[in-house]
Amino acid sequence: MEFNSITAAEAAALVKNGQTIGLSGFTPAGTAKCTTAEIAKMAEAEHAAGRPFKVSLLTGASTGQSTDGALSNAHAIDFRTPYTTNADFRKHVNANEVNYSDLNLSGVATQIRQGYLGQVHWAIIEACAIEKVGSKAHIYLTAAGGISPTICRMATEGIIIELNAFHCPKSKGLHDVYEIEDHPFRKPVSILKANDRIGKPYIEVDASRIVGVIECNVPDEARSFKDADPITNQIGQNVADFLLDNMRRGLIPPTFLNLQSGVGSGANAVLGALGKCAEVPNFNIYTEVLQDAPVQLIRDGRVLSASSCSLTVTNECLRGIYDDIDFFADKLVLRPSEISNNPEVISRIGVCSLNTAIEVDIYGHVNSTKICGTKMMNGIGGSADFTDNAYLSIFTCGSTTKGGSISSIVPFASHIDHTNHFVDAVITEYGVADLRRKSDLQKAVELIKVAHPDYRPLLQDYLAMASKRGGHTPHVLSAAFAMHDTLQRKGDMRLTDWAEYVK
Repeated sequence: MEFNSITAAEAAALVKNGQTIGLSGFTPAGTAKCTTAEIAKMAEAEHAAGRPFKVSLLTGASTGQSTDGALSNAHAIDFRTPYTTNADFRKHVNANEVNYSDLNLSGVATQIRQGYLGQVHWAIIEACAIEKVGSKAHIYLTAAGGISPTICRMATEGIIIELNAFHCPKSKGLHDVYEIEDHPFRKPVSILKANDRIGKPYIEVDASRIVGVIECNVPDEARSFKDADPITNQIGQNVADFLLDNMRRGLIPPTFLNLQSGVGSGANAVLGALGKCAEVPNFNIYTEVLQDAPVQLIRDGRVLSASSCSLTVTNECLRGIYDDIDFFADKLVLRPSEISNNPEVISRIGVCSLNTAIEVDIYGHVNSTKICGTKMMNGIGGSADFTDNAYLSIFTCGSTTKGGSISSIVPFASHIDHTNHFVDAVITEYGVADLRRKSDLQKAVELIKVAHPDYRPLLQDYLAMASKRGGHTPHVLSAAFAMHDTLQRKGDMRLTDWAEYVK
């Protein structure tokens, strides 16, 4: 090997208390795993010896247990941004033991370059191959783009490479590495269609900046997905019917739109159901996360090409892509997050965004991150990047959760990530609430129609009470969170009497 070979423990020992680490990856896909696990062990040893040890983490999106989980359990994280879904990390954030800042993913690399997020000391990058070309090194990423190009350029102490043999070197042509210029003279991002390539298949750095290479063979900490069920299948059919109706009415182009789908089992199932609808034309995907269902749709010819930041797929699916890399080479491209989530590109090429809501209030405001407004479930991720700039912005959700004890349609969202200015439609298994060209009161009528039948009378009663008080978006503030309050007190949102809340 032309580079200095080191162990993960030796790499971890280079990191000092108070420093900031930038990590490759986007979701657990492509995230460096060996070094962070050793940093967690080192932190535990330092704490046992009575010495402080914490680092700050800058990532592309969520990571896996060997990073967010291990480091938060070791009380080794001071500051962390942006998106995360790890259960252990969530526990520590909700206990206010970690300084967590939730950011839109499209802006993270820019904020690093601007210095808003502080100095980056180390870049820890997972690679499937690394080559020395003269004085330069070419780093070929694995299953995700994330913020890797920026942190490699900005890291002041150096770059640590985890050369992971689990990822096939034949895949090194999947990436299109392109970094946006600094302000104020940024060039347009010249992507016209999903599979356009505008950069290089590798990150180029001065070879001298690579401090060491760790050889490993570690699978991605992939998440499996729940199988589609009758509810997700019906939501998928409702989405398909809505898009087909829009196409027939000339509201979307006859060539269809590029589709974006958020992360998670529900989004995976909905996109899979959409692909099975024969009337939906073959389509392209421009998204941040590609999951198992759309990969199969590429194989089936339903998805013509797909642009993503990461392959957030099961390891079996990932192996299948590597085995058939010649088939996927011209159909699949992986980008840095500031390109996959770029507002200019999303707005220009025509994207239909499909994201998942935790809850939606009767006026169309969406909560996608907080349980009862206080407990972090996950970050906002790229949902705002796509929702705010999409040709058509759709949120999907089952009408209830937790066996019917929680309604996804509520009088007032307990936390708002997406205001109703950007939400075009909300789709549940009970139908479509098309919010376009409607006043807030008209939106409320449509949204109550797609609520679960058990909750429609409650929501109608609330709207009637609020409407008597007047206003463009009527509310009874003392009762606006009555369903949430009832849930916290009784474990079920189905309150029996509004009277105790109406003041």
